[in-house]
Amino acid sequence: MNEYIQVATTVGRREDAARIAGELVRRRLAACVQVIGPISSTYRWKGKIETAEEWQCWAKTRRDLYDEIERSIRELHAYEVPEIMAVPISAGGADYLAWIEEQVK
Repeated sequence: MNEYIQVATTVGRREDAARIAGELVRRRLAACVQVIGPISSTYRWKGKIETAEEWQCWAKTRRDLYDEIERSIRELHAYEVPEIMAVPISAGGADYLAWIEEQVK
């Protein structure tokens, strides 16, 4: 059985989130990308504390596709240092995981 993950990234504009979501699904790198937002992020950047409104993308995929997903997000992303993190899906409905498997390369 394959390992499944959720890959998260955040962007500054809803349109950018929609574009990344659409491309990951179109490229068959993710079965589904949920866009959540707006959210408020507070972080340190270049020595200053910043707060920004962002949109979060959560891509459902297989672990073996992570490197390709990361490359695609970096290609599509406007940030100098984008958040790109993966968390394992430790359990899930067999039918849902099978659907993920059918939707990705």
